[in-house]
Amino acid sequence: MSILIPSMVNPSTDDMVKRTQSRYTLVILASKRARQLLAGEKCHVENPSNKFVTDAMEEIYEGKITYEMNGESPS
Repeated sequence: MSILIPSMVNPSTDDMVKRTQSRYTLVILASKRARQLLAGEKCHVENPSNKFVTDAMEEIYEGKITYEMNGESPS
């Protein structure tokens, strides 16, 4: 049994973008969440790493982080 650990290759960028509207949204969401983790908020992944961006990306991929677009709706 192999266990996939999130990395720059897994999950792929394409898979991550499917969770958001665009690469830009993905980057903004991950950076904001990483800053929240740095400030001491609880991480929602089963085995957190020592890197906040990795944990933020894993939370996004697992659907544990939601977001709301302000202003115009994406088309």
